[in-house]
Amino acid sequence: MLPLLQRVKSVYILWYGYYQVLPKDHRHSLGQRIDALFIEIIESIAIASFLSKEEKQPWIRIAIRKTDTLKILLMVLWETKSLDNNKYIAVSMPLNEIGKMLGGWNGQVTRKVEEVKVKPLDIAQSKQNSPSKKPEEK
Repeated sequence: MLPLLQRVKSVYILWYGYYQVLPKDHRHSLGQRIDALFIEIIESIAIASFLSKEEKQPWIRIAIRKTDTLKILLMVLWETKSLDNNKYIAVSMPLNEIGKMLGGWNGQVTRKVEEVKVKPLDIAQSKQNSPSKKPEEK
């Protein structure tokens, strides 16, 4: 399992314990949405891990977007006192690291995809610019 996927899974397990004891009004609204976002992030990362370089990027970007949304919704729970300081910190700190890991993965995939696009163009240009050898006349 990817270290990133392992990290998200362990934060989700932590969240799940908190989710069970959220106040009822938030458990069935914000809590349910946060829970779904965690699962969607896990799904996006798992899908991206099995795809080719060119196909990974949309799934990584989805995971980044959902992670950002997750952070905001957790902040709302914390600001409404439905999640205490310690629980908020315990979930949000690893989520920040997950966001950095996703950003790094996205950058790495972007560079690799750009390298693949540039290489065929470079080869074609170098063939055009190289001096051609004229056959010797006899």
